[in-house]
Amino acid sequence: MLGMASALETLCGQAFGAGQVEMLGIYMQRSILILFSSCFLILPLYLYSAPILILLGQERDIAELAGVFTIQSIPQLFSLAINFPAQKFLQAQSKVGILAWLGFIFLIIHILTLILFIKVLGWGTAGAAAAYDISAWGIALAQMVYVVGWCKEGWKGLSWLAFKDLWGFMKLSFASAIMLCLEVWYFMTLIVLTGHLDNPVIAIGSLSICMNVNGWEGILFIGVNAAVSVRVSNALGSGHPRAAKYSVVVTVVESLIIGVVSACIILVTKDHFAIIFTDSIEMQKAVSTLAPLLGITMILNSVQPVLSGVAVGGGWQGLVAYINLFCYYIMGLPLGFYLGYKGGYRVQGIWVGMICGTVLQTAILIYIICKTNWNKEVEQASERMKQWTGQESEMSNM
Repeated sequence: MLGMASALETLCGQAFGAGQVEMLGIYMQRSILILFSSCFLILPLYLYSAPILILLGQERDIAELAGVFTIQSIPQLFSLAINFPAQKFLQAQSKVGILAWLGFIFLIIHILTLILFIKVLGWGTAGAAAAYDISAWGIALAQMVYVVGWCKEGWKGLSWLAFKDLWGFMKLSFASAIMLCLEVWYFMTLIVLTGHLDNPVIAIGSLSICMNVNGWEGILFIGVNAAVSVRVSNALGSGHPRAAKYSVVVTVVESLIIGVVSACIILVTKDHFAIIFTDSIEMQKAVSTLAPLLGITMILNSVQPVLSGVAVGGGWQGLVAYINLFCYYIMGLPLGFYLGYKGGYRVQGIWVGMICGTVLQTAILIYIICKTNWNKEVEQASERMKQWTGQESEMSNM
């Protein structure tokens, strides 16, 4: 859902840069229609999550509880069809302050609701699901209220134009979704593969701690990803190729510095940071052995999201999806499987193989960006705006 909504980062960002602010509301409405329809396609995964988890080898009691919770959280799924498009609509205009405040307010509301439902009323996981649904819909509706009430330039009301060119819009949305899913799912499979090793408890525990730490850094760079995609799309839409190029260079350098600093902190504290998660000495030692790989991953993950953000800003989602498929699933995963199982290096081997896939993907994206003709990208952005605003068809008719 987030990947499909990121198509708005390309179109809304370039339209805003080109001064066609009135199109932002129409793009958002198209995205809401597509995401709302996609919810029904995803719905069977929610309804049949328990048997799917059992089929994948999960213990029955855990799978059944997860299945009940998943069904109870179905309302949250449909809130994403409003939440993500409204979020991208506001990000394209650099109106991120309101998003931060709404996120903070509903974080507090969510915590209080959890305490009420779970601690006071004793509803257990049903209370957790109810709080999840309420918070998700609360923030989605709050964003839409702000869009309708305070974004008069970009929001001109409901329009039948939202139903125009849905197929082309859908193709870009699916390309964005595939690109993001291939990236996110890649390192999730690391835990799945580790779970099939002999005596996997310590391996999975230590790996989960490392992935949690990596996820903390990853959240930061998801924000950088959104920022650079908006910056690049705005610059291309407004016809400023040098601004787009320099924003890429500056953001990559800044992100790399943050990644190196984060990796150094991990290496310096490799024997101690696991205490945050566990009291087990054996688990702490296992985490310590994985710390160098975690440091390398954090450096790579500081650059890779920025490059993906550039791809979104330039509308290269389809190309990057193919690159991700090749580097991650044709090169990285098989190499990790071979090193981990056939080579006997267990979790370290699996992780090294997957790091090699990320290195290859990052190198290819850097090469593509270095060879990019940004003047040509500006021309393509202009053509894209003509296509999506209907100017191209009007010229043909004339």
